[in-house]
Amino acid sequence: MEHIYHAAVVGGGIAGYSAALSLKSLNIDCLWLGESLFGDKVTKSEYVRNYPAFLGNGVEFFEALQRQKEAEGVKFTKGRVNGIYRLGDRFDLMTDKETYSAFAVILCTGVDLKGTLGGEREWTGKGVSYCAVCDGAIYRGKRIAAVAASPAFAEEIEFLAGFAEKVYAFCPSVTAFEHKNIELCCDQPRSIEGNSHVSRLVCDEKTYDVDGVFLLRNAVPPDVLVGGAKTDGAHILVGRDLSTNIGGLFAAGDVTGLPYQYAKAAGEGLVAAHSAKKYLKEIAKI
Repeated sequence: MEHIYHAAVVGGGIAGYSAALSLKSLNIDCLWLGESLFGDKVTKSEYVRNYPAFLGNGVEFFEALQRQKEAEGVKFTKGRVNGIYRLGDRFDLMTDKETYSAFAVILCTGVDLKGTLGGEREWTGKGVSYCAVCDGAIYRGKRIAAVAASPAFAEEIEFLAGFAEKVYAFCPSVTAFEHKNIELCCDQPRSIEGNSHVSRLVCDEKTYDVDGVFLLRNAVPPDVLVGGAKTDGAHILVGRDLSTNIGGLFAAGDVTGLPYQYAKAAGEGLVAAHSAKKYLKEIAKI
């Protein structure tokens, strides 16, 4: 039989860890999913300030978190969630390789503000996609652009090239691809345009005629990840208990808004975990 978790935590950063740690202490059957353990920016911090009882740099902070995680027996599952769908009293979470189910979800996906393109939100679902595995086959034999936030997405661009006739790849620090139908572009994307569907990617020096644009980033906009979720720009709207407008969906950390601080993320992760427990008790799932 399919296993349905009581709660799923989406995001490997501090908010996600705090939520997973708190859920474990509350004896909640929890799945913790994320792309990278404790988030990419932790080890890059020159000095961690404003986090109670800790003195040191990002590497030392990571090591301290790792020791605690192992001591507490908190399990982390590596994987990027590409879509979350409400089905009756549960949520299905789709990753590149597997689908998981849970009665409550805590969204701790962070926020990506610097990479937003003009027209992006207007054309989401009309030629703009955030998931190569989910939507790549739609563009079989077509021309697409892939705008990647980092070289870590090079493999997904290669995947897209297996379907598309042509891929215009905007991928920093990558100098070559295996597929011959990938054209490496060094131009700076600025906006996405179209009529009833995406038809152009406008860059600083050139405009590319395309049938679709894949925006490959670490943080997918929350209302794209969870259809129907109310947002304010890049942030998901939450109440004081960190509940969203969708029953059973909570959020914590940078995705809920400023300040983008570890201490705030940790506190919200804990609050969201307790709110999720209350919700689960109300719907008689624990």
